[in-house]
Amino acid sequence: MKKKLAVIGCGIAGLTVANLFKNNSNFDLKLYERKKELSLEEGYGIQLSPNSVSVLNKINFSNIQNNSFFNPSKLNFYSSDNKKICDLNLERFNKNSYKYTTLKRSTLIEFLKTDLFYNNIKFGKEVKRVSKIKEKLLINFNDNTNDLVDYLIISDGIFSKTKSIVESVNIQPVYSGSIAVRSLIKVQEDFPFDKKNISLIMLKNAHIVIYPINKKGELNLVCIIRQKFSKKIDVNLLIKTEIISQNKNLENLFNNYLEFWPVYETKKPYRSTYENLFYLGDAFYTFTPTMAQGASQSIESAYELFNLLSNDTKDLQNVYFQKRLNKIRLVNKRSRLNYYSFHLSNPLMVKTRNFLLKKFIKSEKFLDSYLGNIYQTI
Repeated sequence: MKKKLAVIGCGIAGLTVANLFKNNSNFDLKLYERKKELSLEEGYGIQLSPNSVSVLNKINFSNIQNNSFFNPSKLNFYSSDNKKICDLNLERFNKNSYKYTTLKRSTLIEFLKTDLFYNNIKFGKEVKRVSKIKEKLLINFNDNTNDLVDYLIISDGIFSKTKSIVESVNIQPVYSGSIAVRSLIKVQEDFPFDKKNISLIMLKNAHIVIYPINKKGELNLVCIIRQKFSKKIDVNLLIKTEIISQNKNLENLFNNYLEFWPVYETKKPYRSTYENLFYLGDAFYTFTPTMAQGASQSIESAYELFNLLSNDTKDLQNVYFQKRLNKIRLVNKRSRLNYYSFHLSNPLMVKTRNFLLKKFIKSEKFLDSYLGNIYQTI
């Protein structure tokens, strides 16, 4: 008999796991989304390391339109005065069929929803209650409908209301101490950085990442600035005082429309009290953005859970939780180290960082340890 599987939340994690399950004849799949439609924000770029692209290729990501993504070959490191320090060869982690990839979030969401949209996704569905009935889970929605399922996957983001409802406790992320600013740039002839690769500019208490998101000459810019939390922020003034004051040549990067938001992170990963309920993606754990692994880890965890459920793994909840916990610890250590090193202000420490960066970037042993354990396929 088929097992009934429900997925709450249709972001990258939820749509990926749904695509993996959609052709598995042992499961009857339903997706529920609180919003009326899927968000397709045009200017939002994401990076996908080879570990996640290898998963997406299992659901035909390799057939995506060629001009809608980009494969950068290196990551360039720049000092606060726009001088290049060194570069990291990203191609060393690639395989013929899966490569480091950058694209718009909307492009990935559009791809993931294509085969699911009409038959599987139910919109405007907000969870009111989840309760156990024998070995199954009953989901009650605010519109007075319900669903009785064998397995429930919750992937409704870092501010997951469903998690708090299920666990009967208010679970909230914490402010990381930073503001993120993003913009979309059109490549111009006098652009001061590498147009075909990822550029990381390290400043005092801030860093900027710029990368192409397709083959149409569009670049995504994300700026992370250390900042005390405030509900009222003048983003243009913030850029002027914290970025332009350090390097006036960066001013042209911020001429287009700017979006900004406080960066939150998860206090700790949460294991459900129900053995057949699983948290996925940002609902499980949200990283600081200094390893660019948010989307990749959502995709990777979806594949892990898919395999465990498909194989009817014993002690499933604990096995899944431990696998994710191990990877979280690995990524988190590097994310926090990057956050610290990208924002150094002491001139001597900056000089030391740049010297070590040049040295480590040439060490295959270091790169395999620091990045290979994260970028490798699963």
